[in-house]
Amino acid sequence: MPMPASIKITTGPLVFRAELNGSPTAEALKAMLPLDITMSRWGEEYYGDCGIRAELSADAREEMEVGELAVWPVGRALCIFFGPTPASRDDEPRAVSPVNPVGMITGDTAPLIQLGSTIRVRIERAE
Repeated sequence: MPMPASIKITTGPLVFRAELNGSPTAEALKAMLPLDITMSRWGEEYYGDCGIRAELSADAREEMEVGELAVWPVGRALCIFFGPTPASRDDEPRAVSPVNPVGMITGDTAPLIQLGSTIRVRIERAE
């Protein structure tokens, strides 16, 4: 399996660092970088069509962790989870349907809560 890769996610003045997990879906995402996408908010999740084509992976799931990054194959979207969504049963982030985990934000995700219903994001490899 390929090595994890460091990326940065920038929206306005905020910069988040993250590690991609080296999965086939993460490798496909990494090959597409840099990306500029518009993301919409769904509870405490941002998602946006990044044009990725991926099959549902063996480790796909709905229950996620705060800070986790995933690809939603149905919507060809990158998802950033930072808290409960309308699909959540408790305080855990939950996707609307299974997603492929691709990485994790390594720092604090709290600033995401202050952002609006739509954000513009740049995703690129970190130096």
